[in-house]
Amino acid sequence: MLELSRIREQKEDIIEKMKVRKFDAEAHLNKVIKLDEERRSTQMALDNDLAEANKIAKTVGQLFKEGKQEEANAMKAKASSLKGSSQDLKSKLAELEDEIKNELYQIPNVPNAIVPSGNSDEDNEIILEEGTIPTLLANAIPHWELAKKYNLIDFELGVKITGAGFPVYTGKGARLQRALINFFIDEADKNGFEEVIAPLLVNESSAIGTGQLPDKEGQMYHCEVDDFYLIPTGEVPITNIFRDVIIQASDLPVKKAGHTPCFRREAGSYGSDVRGLNRLHQFDKVEIVQVAHPDKSYEILDEMVEHVKGLLRKLELPFRVAKLCGGDLGFTAALTFDLEVYSTAQQKWLEVSSISNFESFQANRLKLRFREGNEKPQLAHTLNGSALALPRIVAALLENNQTPEGIVIPEALRNYTGFDIIN
Repeated sequence: MLELSRIREQKEDIIEKMKVRKFDAEAHLNKVIKLDEERRSTQMALDNDLAEANKIAKTVGQLFKEGKQEEANAMKAKASSLKGSSQDLKSKLAELEDEIKNELYQIPNVPNAIVPSGNSDEDNEIILEEGTIPTLLANAIPHWELAKKYNLIDFELGVKITGAGFPVYTGKGARLQRALINFFIDEADKNGFEEVIAPLLVNESSAIGTGQLPDKEGQMYHCEVDDFYLIPTGEVPITNIFRDVIIQASDLPVKKAGHTPCFRREAGSYGSDVRGLNRLHQFDKVEIVQVAHPDKSYEILDEMVEHVKGLLRKLELPFRVAKLCGGDLGFTAALTFDLEVYSTAQQKWLEVSSISNFESFQANRLKLRFREGNEKPQLAHTLNGSALALPRIVAALLENNQTPEGIVIPEALRNYTGFDIIN
């Protein structure tokens, strides 16, 4: 969430930048400022009452020692009145702090100055396109038919066991899935990311910390009895490792990577875009997360984009990079790049990675700070990205590499799969 000091000092600038998101921030910011002013005056009144009560306590003892019982009792009565007043002020202060926090939760992150204006993904700015789109045979088929033909993925069995959007990977399909996970983790390790295996369920504080709550509660599976949420992305548990933590500046950046299944309700999703592996309720992903110094975070964002581009090059997949416009930018992000691969049999681009800089937005919720020497701790910057999400990578690999002899496995994966072709 945005910092109160920034809202007070940069209100007009924030209002202007939020226009890129098509978000009218003025009323929200004015309400926050008004509530904060009331909070400050309440805090001042409370501090005055507590100081007066402390002064009276010292005076009462002295009056009793001097035998001035009547005066002492009068002072005690005043102290009792102050105690009641202080309790009222404390209650009011807590209410105001909750109101401020709830209002701040409604305000998205401020877009970076280079975020283009736009309303939807159609307005995203394509900044790079790389690789050759293969020419397939006239009888080329989409991945859901290839999966059935070669006994790789059983979508119907997943429906039987759970429901639509929960596929069962079998045989070489399961082996390919595991190979990609290991490949992505090994590549992250080579790039200095420490692997972690994190929980797949998180508590409410964790979901609030990374911004899934209260923005996306309808998209997460909720275990109501225990009040846990199934993670929609590895970003949530991995980033929450650093909740309420102060990191030494000399230890930045901190780099973590982890493989997790991810769970998304995808409420309202329907049509051709959800066919096969295009949109699932459960899928695997390798996530990379960094905690960075504010002065270095955009340089690190570029490095993370290069890391994912390197993975796609090794998989020999044609890809493009899009800078998200304000209307397509996630609630918590200041700047996001999407990487998309071309699915030749479907003749469409499929998003396989989003890489974002959240600046201090998540860190302010997480109370994630860093300290330089003996200076006062400052909010760190957080970044994350998919490296990579598996379903659409699998879809593109199957479709783009189909030949009359079978599906050819890219060279980079063969040591992981143990086979060169699926036939």
